[in-house]
Order: sequence, then C-alpha cells, then structure tokens
Amino acid sequence: MTQMTAKITALMAATALMAVPALAQDKKPVTWWYESANPQQQQALAELLVDRFNGENAEHELSLDFRGSELDKQLRVALLSGTGPDVVYTPGPAFVATMARAGQLLPLDEISAEKGWEDRILPFFVDLGRFDGKLYALPKTYETLGLFYNKTVFEENGWEVPTNLAELETVADAMLEKGIVPFGSGNSGWRPANEWQVSIALNSVAGPDNVQKALRGEIPWTSDPFVKAIEALDGWWKKGYFGPDYFSLSGEQVMANLASGKAAMAPTGTWSFQLIDEFWGDNRDNAGFVGFPSAEGVPYPIYALGIGSTFSIAADANNPEGAAEVIDLVFGDQFYGDMNSVWQGEWNMPLRDLSNVSVSPDVPAVYTDSMAALADSVNQNQYGYTTWTFLPPATNSYVVSGIEEVWFDQITPVDFLTELDAIFQKEFAEGKVAEIPAR
Repeated sequence: MTQMTAKITALMAATALMAVPALAQDKKPVTWWYESANPQQQQALAELLVDRFNGENAEHELSLDFRGSELDKQLRVALLSGTGPDVVYTPGPAFVATMARAGQLLPLDEISAEKGWEDRILPFFVDLGRFDGKLYALPKTYETLGLFYNKTVFEENGWEVPTNLAELETVADAMLEKGIVPFGSGNSGWRPANEWQVSIALNSVAGPDNVQKALRGEIPWTSDPFVKAIEALDGWWKKGYFGPDYFSLSGEQVMANLASGKAAMAPTGTWSFQLIDEFWGDNRDNAGFVGFPSAEGVPYPIYALGIGSTFSIAADANNPEGAAEVIDLVFGDQFYGDMNSVWQGEWNMPLRDLSNVSVSPDVPAVYTDSMAALADSVNQNQYGYTTWTFLPPATNSYVVSGIEEVWFDQITPVDFLTELDAIFQKEFAEGKVAEIPAR
C-alpha cells in the first residue's frame, strides 16, 4: 500500500464520509469529464469526491470520466453539438471566454448568489470568471510559479538562496562549474512547460505592472521591458542553466534530479508539490520553495498567479442542478481539507477563509509554508500573471512554440515578441482576452 493510498484509506475510515446511498437508478446522472490522473489520484477523486457526493446526495449521481490530454479538444467538439458533460472543466479563463461568448456555458450569477460562492471564494479569482458582466466559471485551484531548491546542496556549498537576478546568475554559474544543473527543467510529455519559463521571465524581469498593461492593450508586447525579459531567458538557456536534457525530461524526472542533487534548483509551479513525497521520501524537509528572483526595480517575491482549470456548467446541461451541487461540494471546507491532505498542489481552491479547514499533519511543511507565503504576497499586491491563464488561446500557443525558436537561434527575442504581439492584438480585437481585474 502506497503512502497516498494509506492516507486516503485512513481518512475515509476516520471521517466516515459514506452515507447509505439511494439506488443509483433513482437518481439523475451528473456527468463530468476530467483530465489525466494517475491511479492513486483517481482513487482520491473516487473516494473523496464521487463516493462522498453520491453517498450524501439523494437526487443526483455523479460520474467522472477521465479523458486525458485530449479533454480540451473533445470538450470543444461536444459543446458545439450539445453533447458535452454537465460540469465543464476547462484549462483556464481564456478558454472560458471563448466558450461563454459562443453561448456554450450557463451564467452562474443566480446559482452563485443562492449557494454563497462569492462569499467563499477570493474576489480576484471570481472576477476572472466574469465575461461581459456575467459569471461563467469558478477556479478549481490557484497556482503559482517559483523556485524549488535542494537545501542540502545549498548548505554543502555555502550558497545563499538568491533573491535578485545578479545573485541568481552568480550562484548558477558556480553550479555549472561544479557540474550541477542550475535549473532542473524539462518538457517531455508536456511541451507547454516552455511557458512556465516565459511566465517567470515576463513577471520577474519585466514586472507584473508591465504585464498587466500589455494584457489590457495599453502597451505592446514589443516594449523594452519584455525584450529585456526574453533576452534574459534566452541568455540563461544559452549559458546552459537548463541543462542538456530539457527536451527529454519529464516533471517526475526533474523532481528526481532535484532530490538527488543532480540539479540544485527547479523553476516550476506549485503542482510539483504532489511529487515531494514520492521523490524526496524521508528527506522531504530538504525541499525548499521560494519566489523566483526579481530584476532590479521589481519587488521580491513576485508570484505569477494562474488558474490551471475552471468549473462551469454547460448551457445544454442535462442536469444543471446536479452540476451546481457538485461544484458546491468542491468549495466546502471538508473537501478542501480532505483532498489537500492526500493530493497537494492540485486542489488549492482560493477560499477566503481557511480557519475551519483541517489538513493532515502528514502534509509536508514546505507546502503549507509556501501557501502561506503565496497568500501573503497576494495580499501585498505582489503577484503576476501566468501566460496560460491570461493570454488568449492562439497567443498562448505561440508562446510555447515560439520560445523554442528563440532558444534554437531561428528567431531573435524581438522577432518572437513581434509575432506574439501581432497574434495578441488580433485576439484582443476579437474579444478573446480575459478581463483583467484591477491590482
């Protein structure tokens, strides 16, 4: 029995979540298509979400269908024909905007008022689901980018964790001299990992104020701060900070290399917290997480905010009432505590108040400490914008492919930003850019 499985089993036994269910045939089906999940994660969803909902709800029967990496494509086709699931699970606000304006999603304002969702969820994240004055989506989780690091490697070499770019490059150069990869990274199996690095550069080098202006159409993406950001990112690539195996390493291999000391740092996101127990084991206290170092004139730390996925209800849903009940359960204190006790980094719902949430003491301290630091930075207005949450779809797709052309010297950083800006301006004019809340 794995540690995660043991946690789930113990949690279920302790909290006695299961009630005596009504006969499935007496209930109205609620359908939800989900993305990829490994067997342990599927078990967590089955026991803590599906079984609990079906055990407690006498009117509705939830089924979860795992669609893998093709979910987005399948969802688009199904919504066009009115054959999609009741709960619509999207990759982020930019995708919601297109679906909402195509009339494929149900406005949630009345349901939200009835359920009190806006009283439970941080306003910034609720606002990201509004389009043309109506609420169409709620965030499953909020995530950020930062710098994981191996504390032991730093301590053994007498290195300080960098907070600015000068310190970062000094310590990274020292790592290269010792044969240690400075930035454990890889995009094998998930090419959009490229955009994590672009998001870090845009926010920590150009600064979030400039990113916000560009997202609002107030300045072009070819502006000097963005040129400096992409030039800095390209410079790190050319110096070898990302190591020789970027295109052959998966996220799991990256975390394994970081835990072993082959890599000293890893610029990635909070979703990687779910890998700590697996790859660090008894040494998990050696894992650290901080904000990525900032350029001169940019506050530290800056945490680029992202929404990895959202919940909506299909306009043609067969069971919109049941879908609303499912979403309501997800934004409850018990589900938050139960799911984050066994699966960190993927279900960090942006609840306003966590005082009534109980999380297992077995959760790594680095996760709870980092979430507290993230909340503090957001409260101090020191947050940025991830590309996958705030850029419209075509622009974001270009980020993923275009940055590789920069790294391979096929185009310059200015060429990259010129094409990015051209795509963005077209989508901006077409109303495909998510509305950006005031800072």
